[in-house]
Amino acid sequence: MSNGRQKRVGVVGLGIMGGSFARNLTDAGWHVVGFDVDRARCRALARAGIEIAPDVATLAAKVPTIVTSLPKPSALDDTVAVLAAAKLPPKVVVEASTFTLADKEKAERALRKAGHTLLDCPVSGTGSQARTRDLVVYASGDSKAIRKLKPLFAGFARATRDLGAFGNGSRMKYVANLLVAINNVASAEAMVLGLKAGLDPQIVFDMVQSGAANSRVFELRAPMMVKDDYDDATMKISVWQKDMAVIGDYAKQVRCPTPMFDASVPIYVRALKSGLGAKDTAAVCAVLEKMARAKRARKKAGRKR
Repeated sequence: MSNGRQKRVGVVGLGIMGGSFARNLTDAGWHVVGFDVDRARCRALARAGIEIAPDVATLAAKVPTIVTSLPKPSALDDTVAVLAAAKLPPKVVVEASTFTLADKEKAERALRKAGHTLLDCPVSGTGSQARTRDLVVYASGDSKAIRKLKPLFAGFARATRDLGAFGNGSRMKYVANLLVAINNVASAEAMVLGLKAGLDPQIVFDMVQSGAANSRVFELRAPMMVKDDYDDATMKISVWQKDMAVIGDYAKQVRCPTPMFDASVPIYVRALKSGLGAKDTAAVCAVLEKMARAKRARKKAGRKR
């Protein structure tokens, strides 16, 4: 990646994940051009050294490669429509969101017709992991394009796996997110059992982390459960509901029973209905605490809940 043109990249969607992509790529020496419909996000990223484009078409004209990290399929549809209509030289678009295969395949067809290449590249990791480049890219699609983009992926992820045919990245993400959904609720369930047993939540965390029951999800989410503080969201419950629906629909489509995943769904729904949509998904612990009528020891004055 030697010349200035190759070191330029666009990022469309500057939320928790896309914003971290942009910041880390900038820190890695890339010139990043960003765009988001949320102007506050744009201002924040501009202060971090990212060039902000006024719209997707302007961004695309400035870079050979575009990473999209978007909250819903309609945002992908809008972005693809702009790129397809812009009559630009061939671009490679790295689609890093979690959507249905049908949504991604529709985007791939539209961009291919316009002369562009779409790669299906969801990432495994939370928002806090994204901040520290502790992500894995599940890449799929044109293997030659994926190989050429390895230096780009290295700017915001610790590893990239080429999973072959377009769509395999998403299929792998559904598998990974199914486990995340289950492990998150399981972590909360264990924490609440510890509270009901009269154990200090910090002791529960320390002991589980040091033993056979530990998991990456527990390590990432249980500290929030210990503090009973879910404001610094690495994945908001309101956004996670979209991912849960995608997983559930895909499992039904391929006729795969998912009893443990299905059992976790009502807990997330209850969290959303309890007004916790803007909180981190670890807030399912608060839901289970309420269901269990668990009582926490009083915090000392001045300590944040």
